[in-house]
Amino acid sequence: MENLGFLIISTFLLLFTTLLPYSSASTTRRFHFNVEWKKVTRLCHTKQLLTVNGQYPGPTVAVHEGDIVEIKVTNRIAHNTTIHWHGLRQYRTGWADGPAYITQCPIRSKQSYTYRFKVEDQRGTLLWHAHHSWQRASVYGAFIIYPRQPYPFSGSHIQSEIPIILGEWWNDDVDNVEKAMMKTGAGAKVSDAYTLNGLPGPLYPCSTKDTFTATVDAGKTYILRIINAALNNELFVAVANHTLTVVEVDAVYTKPVHTKAIMIAPGQTTTLLLRADQLSGGEFLIAATPYVTSVFPFNNSTTVGFIRYTGKTKPENSVNTRRRRRLTAMSTVVALPNMLDTKFATKFSDSIKSLGSAKYPCKVPTKIDKRVITTISLNLQDCPLNQTCDGYAGKRFFASMNNISFVRPPISILESYYKKQSKGVFSLDFPEKPPNRFDFTGVDPVSENMNTEFGTKLFEVEFGSRLEIVFQGTSFLNIENHPLHVHGHNFFVVGRGFGNFDPEKDPKRYNLVDPPERNTFAVPTGGWAAIRINADNPGVWFIHCHLEQHTSWGLAMGFIVKDGPLPSQTLLPPPHDLPQC
Repeated sequence: MENLGFLIISTFLLLFTTLLPYSSASTTRRFHFNVEWKKVTRLCHTKQLLTVNGQYPGPTVAVHEGDIVEIKVTNRIAHNTTIHWHGLRQYRTGWADGPAYITQCPIRSKQSYTYRFKVEDQRGTLLWHAHHSWQRASVYGAFIIYPRQPYPFSGSHIQSEIPIILGEWWNDDVDNVEKAMMKTGAGAKVSDAYTLNGLPGPLYPCSTKDTFTATVDAGKTYILRIINAALNNELFVAVANHTLTVVEVDAVYTKPVHTKAIMIAPGQTTTLLLRADQLSGGEFLIAATPYVTSVFPFNNSTTVGFIRYTGKTKPENSVNTRRRRRLTAMSTVVALPNMLDTKFATKFSDSIKSLGSAKYPCKVPTKIDKRVITTISLNLQDCPLNQTCDGYAGKRFFASMNNISFVRPPISILESYYKKQSKGVFSLDFPEKPPNRFDFTGVDPVSENMNTEFGTKLFEVEFGSRLEIVFQGTSFLNIENHPLHVHGHNFFVVGRGFGNFDPEKDPKRYNLVDPPERNTFAVPTGGWAAIRINADNPGVWFIHCHLEQHTSWGLAMGFIVKDGPLPSQTLLPPPHDLPQC
């Protein structure tokens, strides 16, 4: 039934675009989300799963560019919750952004909050997800913005679209997994399966029926909307025997890129064109497996679904089911890059460029007003006296940016900033360069590791500033890919490389013509990435690793964009129903 439900969603989305063609009128679209528990069975295991409207994954939010959106979220569980509209700029409406204790206090049990915002100058595939604790493990869904103008690619020949949301299934309660990790100082347990539209696929026990299948017609072109909602893993994705064409990332059009597979980090979205160029009656694998750069334990399994061509197919019976599973296991190796294939991940990332057309220009800042350089570190913290810690060498794992491990305050930073009551909540002394210069990516991963400091430190910029942030990876504990997400703004990835960033040489090699525009970017393992932001959205904005384990350890920071001189450049007042702490 869930498989059928997702096919119905795809059909609805096609009908939605047919009934609402490229219109210039703005519409208010209203949705109601109930955060609630539901019993769900996967991998021979039934558990209470946190869901929205009883759905896993949650409902698709489909709107048009320029629409006003109102989503009432009612919390029907005993725990606090929030929802984040990942990638939505929230221009002047930071109150609707969603990260708990950053832009709002959580929605308490049996209470509601209506997120109100306008979708401005954005179109394409995004996602929404819970932004409290590890609730994102099961509370997520697609957020699709249809354009007011025709697609800048072969839109007239598209048959329909197929949303594919990648996630993780946990037999354990993820709330308890996080609590145990923070209590013991050790790494977290790993998930039990990856999922494709909530379904693990036939490579896992008891999951033959829990397999996503999309039906296509030979000779037609389809849009695949790929969303990585996984909690802690970057993923490779491929469709066997098919070439995919990237036309958009993070709701920004790109120059077309033809590829056999993609790498997609948690929080990223990639829109692909799939030409159904195989014979009728065939069945082809959709597969996802992790891209691994960590020495920490990880889930090394593979989730699969199928693209099934209309026409004569083999009937569903026990013999054909066993044959399907056997062929699937054999073909995953052919379809996907190796889990350790950093060369492929790097080549794919470097191939993505902004479309940069007259209608959709690349507005990258060619000059900057401020540069912030911050290290991205995993840390070992000395175990407190009279405690036992289960991290490496009897210590505790944490993470930091410029050796500051981010601490969420007990009340909303945005509300404190708006009311000018920051004392005891946050400070504006985030270090804008590393406190110590050394060989960031070449030190011994353990012996030279330093204890981190803890605090709620931000930095502040003037409205309209052209901001550059350089994220410098380190080799503490492990060199690792880190998907960094910036709230409230898109950014341009103007440079990236391996080793240590050189502020004299590396900026000379920046791409200031057509760099990719994103909201989430994977800083390369053992390397650095430089992004540029037009800081034109007033408010308080969160920057954090989208690997949830690292965010819990403190791999995060924040920045404030001051109000501009015009009324249209100032943060709007808080809504009347803003939750209170």
